[in-house]
Amino acid sequence: MLAPHTVAVMQIEFQILRQTRETAPTIERFTVEADPSETILSCLNRIKWEQDGSLAFRKNCRNTICGSCSMRINGRSTLACKENIAGEIARMGLSPDETPTMTIAPLGNLPVIKDLVVDMKPFWDDLAKVEPYVSTASRQLPEREFLQSPDDRAKFDATGNCILCGACYSECNAKEVNPEFVGPHALAKAQRLIADDRDDQREARLAQFNNPDSGVWGCTRCFYCNSVCPMEVAPLDRISEIKGEILDRTTKDDSRPVRHRKVLLELVEQGGWIDERKFSIQVIGNYFKDLKGLLSLAPVGLRVVARGKFPTHFDASEGTAEVRSLIAAVKAETHEPHS
Repeated sequence: MLAPHTVAVMQIEFQILRQTRETAPTIERFTVEADPSETILSCLNRIKWEQDGSLAFRKNCRNTICGSCSMRINGRSTLACKENIAGEIARMGLSPDETPTMTIAPLGNLPVIKDLVVDMKPFWDDLAKVEPYVSTASRQLPEREFLQSPDDRAKFDATGNCILCGACYSECNAKEVNPEFVGPHALAKAQRLIADDRDDQREARLAQFNNPDSGVWGCTRCFYCNSVCPMEVAPLDRISEIKGEILDRTTKDDSRPVRHRKVLLELVEQGGWIDERKFSIQVIGNYFKDLKGLLSLAPVGLRVVARGKFPTHFDASEGTAEVRSLIAAVKAETHEPHS
């Protein structure tokens, strides 16, 4: 006769940030006896069913498909149905005799309705701004369905995995400081349409996403969206792909963000690193053509000179030749013209 299966039950403390539209957030503590393999969502269910039925949170599929149970778990946005107790203990580096504490909070960058339930309207509104569907003209039904080669379909495999859970939006530093920025989720979906050969609005879309505030240049490249995405969409990578498409079609005179990237690359190619004496003047001052930009540099420039921190000369790095060869190799691989 087989021995009965034993479950290593342990005490888990949950610190849940609770609030409503009208009340300030407070922390409420609950203790749950749980198996280390149990998910965070399972524990929240038990708290609601057995300890406090007023606790509010979203859930649906319980299988990392719908994205409904997105929340902040121990400081990072993720899916409660995906993360389990054992994984969180390992992530926190706790010893076996320590009582784990799980801190649960609502998603960031979104208004809280109650407890862990947030108002997703700003999230959906930002997504709508990129018109995340194949353009109307291209969707006129032909005699047969639209066909794509496996290679064409593979161009947007990553964005096809997005379940719109909001984790990337919650952690986006750019969205936190710039309400005009549409967010990594929207731009990831935008890249999917730019890569889709069935859409006939590619150039118009790229012009829209070239906006310095709402478009790809609003991204601060903090990498948080990539680190928290539960579906490995890598929104930052998708944003970089859009930037590459824009840069292929623009010159230094088109906008300051474009000039920033192109001047940076030129200066590194020339000297192995950035000549700080030229960088601000060329990017912000637009090679002495932007008087307002030049004047904005004056206060900082004067302080730098007064403190003796303005470089009087520029020495190229010892590895300049190697840097140039690497840049040339990348340009050859991407078919980008040389500066």
